[in-house]
Amino acid sequence: MAPLRGRIVVVTGASGGVGRAVVRELGRQGAKVALIARGTTGLGAAAVDVGVEGGSGQVYEADVADYDQVRQAAERIEAEMGPISVWINTAFSSVFAKFTDITPAEYERTTAVTYLGYVWCTKVALDLMKPRNAGAIVQAGSALSQRGIPLQSAYCGAKHAIKGFTESVRTELLADHSGIHITLVQLPALNTPQFDWVLSKLRRHPQPVPPIYQPEVAARAIVYAAEHPERKEYWVGIPTVATLLAQRVAPALVDRYVARTGIASQQTDEKSPTGVANLWEPADDDTDYGAHGSFDRRSHGHSPQLWLSQHRGPVLLALAGGAAAATAATVAALRRRT
Repeated sequence: MAPLRGRIVVVTGASGGVGRAVVRELGRQGAKVALIARGTTGLGAAAVDVGVEGGSGQVYEADVADYDQVRQAAERIEAEMGPISVWINTAFSSVFAKFTDITPAEYERTTAVTYLGYVWCTKVALDLMKPRNAGAIVQAGSALSQRGIPLQSAYCGAKHAIKGFTESVRTELLADHSGIHITLVQLPALNTPQFDWVLSKLRRHPQPVPPIYQPEVAARAIVYAAEHPERKEYWVGIPTVATLLAQRVAPALVDRYVARTGIASQQTDEKSPTGVANLWEPADDDTDYGAHGSFDRRSHGHSPQLWLSQHRGPVLLALAGGAAAATAATVAALRRRT
């Protein structure tokens, strides 16, 4: 894929959190960004951010849980901005609560936004990209797509579904020898406003499971994936790598560990916030929440693992070269001794 400068990139969930950080990063790349979300205040502020960073942005209000709204927004984007090159899905909502405390309507709504939102957006993107046989779709995933934790059954279920859905679509594209790529970026715990605006039934304020990363780390990974979508999956952050590998090697042990630590580690000592929840209505119609949540002091702004992942070819070559040089030096030393 070519650099993103001047290309049309769609971002869902663009008004806050990871999506907000992504559109800023795209602005720095000089992209033309179509911003999709529900909250008008956050969307407007996000479009300004794109322009400040050097790109251009246009706002398209839509609920990703509604296929017709997504389709209409995409048709407007292509009519007003041009053909879509990249589609990035980050939109989601959820409920912080034990499974037995979540109502059927709340569970259904979470699934409609967080899982079916990706399905509808992917379908619309593919319908538009297929005639051109070119494009990229980037799905913002999570370490929780392969390892469920307590208090987030609706979110974990949706992220598991996104992984399976994306793998299925990828194999269909490969079978068709398509020029369209789809990739998944597995993210760690992030300092986003979700812990202030997602519906919570907990007695204490929800928090990301430490260690926590800033949303800009996720944004850099997602934009890199948009430029290099041929890789099927990216893992971001050491905690993501450790979680996914541990789940493969010793899932029963991980079950017991998460059962013992997972509830306390997702709550602060403060009382749970009340009055704000974006499950049914946008939380940012009157307030711009931005990209960051309440945990700046505890969050990491960089991930060495991400850099290594993005440069694994040169790193492996350097390691191989170093090993070869060390071997040659050892052989030469042994020859001198004999």
